[in-house]
Amino acid sequence: MKSITKVEYLVIGAGPAGLQLGYYLEKTNHNYIILEAGDSPGTFFKNFPRHRKLISINKVYTGYDDHEINLRWDWNSLLNDSEKMLFKNYTKQYFPHTDDLVRYLRDFATEFNLKVHYGCKVVKITKNEQFLVIDSNDHIYCAARVIIATGFTKPYIPVIPGIELAENYTDVSTNPEDFINQRVLIIGKGNSGFETADNLIETAAQIHIVSEHPISMAWKTRYVGNLRAVNNNFLDTYQLKSQNAVLDASIKKIEYKNGLFSVSFSYTHAHGEEETLVYDRVIVCTGFRFDSSIFDESCQPELTINNRFPSQTSEWESTNIKDLYFVGVLTHMRDFKKKQSGFIHGFRYNVRTLHKILEHKYHNQELPYQLVDSTSEKLVEAIIKRVNQSSALWQQTGFLCDLIIVSEEDKTAKYYQELPKDYIHDSYLGDSDHYYTVSLEFGYDVNKMPDPFNINRVHKDDAVNASQSAFIHPIIRHFCKNTLIAEHHVIEDLASEWVEDVHILPLLEFFNSQLSQTKQETDVAIREWNTTTF
Repeated sequence: MKSITKVEYLVIGAGPAGLQLGYYLEKTNHNYIILEAGDSPGTFFKNFPRHRKLISINKVYTGYDDHEINLRWDWNSLLNDSEKMLFKNYTKQYFPHTDDLVRYLRDFATEFNLKVHYGCKVVKITKNEQFLVIDSNDHIYCAARVIIATGFTKPYIPVIPGIELAENYTDVSTNPEDFINQRVLIIGKGNSGFETADNLIETAAQIHIVSEHPISMAWKTRYVGNLRAVNNNFLDTYQLKSQNAVLDASIKKIEYKNGLFSVSFSYTHAHGEEETLVYDRVIVCTGFRFDSSIFDESCQPELTINNRFPSQTSEWESTNIKDLYFVGVLTHMRDFKKKQSGFIHGFRYNVRTLHKILEHKYHNQELPYQLVDSTSEKLVEAIIKRVNQSSALWQQTGFLCDLIIVSEEDKTAKYYQELPKDYIHDSYLGDSDHYYTVSLEFGYDVNKMPDPFNINRVHKDDAVNASQSAFIHPIIRHFCKNTLIAEHHVIEDLASEWVEDVHILPLLEFFNSQLSQTKQETDVAIREWNTTTF
């Protein structure tokens, strides 16, 4: 008879997200196991990115001594209570080598005695009342809850006739000498495509990078998954006439004839002009996708966004399979190409919040909060402290927010830290008659963003126009049962230190006004807001 191991929580994958969740499950003494297919944590980072440089920053010297503030510029450390287990202790490089991250993850698992089983590749997941998970060693695990932390394990291949003839980013040669005097087409304008192109500039005769849409620069969109400056050296070679080019075009088909690739294009910005060009190599750099093949029909999760992600609720639970959760890059489904859930410095906070939600949902624990006197002075004091210190609000702008629920009976408020905005409105929390959210956000919609290096900033003393602030700044919103009543912007600050009268006094005035409203005035405000908005 096959052996069966019973657990409360089965985490699949010992990458950064799996280890981060393991850290919290270990601290709360839950019965859990992490299954890892490789022989050590961070298997993905042993191979990717292919050219071995991370684009997650590691800013060691910030001028601050506060650990929480420093996490704003430390994008690789996992959240923990040990000064020893900070990534800065492993390298001082601003863009670290991936080997340093692999070493850090291995030590993290050891330092906190995480229950990781290595060499256990999951081959099948089924569900009746509970989940049954079978690994490559023919061992069976019975789990009340399964959390998928595998990340993306399969390349995402767009539907293009003949694309199977091309090479893929996952296994193409990284030796520039293999491309001497060759004409190369790279499909995909993300960081993997430009990272690949940058590596070939010295040896390839000609490099074209193609996708249907124009390049999105991270410094403009403020989304770190868009093209980063560290990978955009190639753009100089295009604009300064060095034989390379960036094409906005769709590919109609790829054919292989007489040792060459014939690629048919339809240009996006040339009135549909069509052209066929010839290349020696074609490389597909279009990203990765979630592999759902380990699930049988009893628990196959719904997929979304071109079938690249599992569909999830605001609790990061599968939309169709109860008790199946996702952590890590897979949670990026909730803020795809907008916020930072696809990266360690974003999803580490998602994991911490998920753990709080699991404690509340399954273990009768209240979501943690602090009691604050519901006076204007005390609320403003609590908010100003948080926006000047929190790394979660800083990293997950507008996605995670603090929540303040005001009790009219005893003149106190419950202050909750870093909950997903959607979760607040989806859960019982949004039924409250009087609550506020606190977030850090940028001012411009990315689709309307002017040149970010040529923006007229709001004058420091012009707090009345703080809502026009383009750069990151605090926003406080007043709700009644999920209806927005009022909104207050704290004016932007060059150093992002909101400590002056121009930041504090208008916020005090806002709370004086909101806290003094009667129920009748609130009802009028709701009607006026709805009329204005809709």
